[in-house]
Amino acid sequence: MALKFIIAAPAAALALASAAFAQQSPRLADGAEARAMLLNVIDEVKVNRDQAFDMFNHGGGRFLNGDIYVFCTGAADGKFVAMGNANAKELLGQDVRTLKDATGKAFGQEIYAAGRKPEGEITEVSYLFAKPSDPKPAPKTSFVTRVDDDYACGVGYYK
Repeated sequence: MALKFIIAAPAAALALASAAFAQQSPRLADGAEARAMLLNVIDEVKVNRDQAFDMFNHGGGRFLNGDIYVFCTGAADGKFVAMGNANAKELLGQDVRTLKDATGKAFGQEIYAAGRKPEGEITEVSYLFAKPSDPKPAPKTSFVTRVDDDYACGVGYYK
């Protein structure tokens, strides 16, 4: 009987440690959460665009959920005005149309085209991009839409 307890105790400790480790890994948000965040982004930009962009650039709050975050570009020039991903702050001021993923896909062109469509039309763009929690490129889909004639914003989720 004592031998069974000695064998079972380490197994139970290992199971608890595995469960604790799994809880510490960052939670990935899903497509529904990304789309819902984009709708909040639209409202926020329409209320006070400059304050919204500042909030998005600082990250946190309701515009950073797990690994989903906001990005916005000028609808005409394609230059990033907001970037919620801490690993991609160097993109601020850069033209989105220049971006390609690790496979060579020109996803920036797709994001730009999506942001040129009529306001309220949401387009999905899939590509590889670094997560806020890991700079290694990962599969991502972004929802992108035009906001107030002058800007396009997107929120994506990692798969």
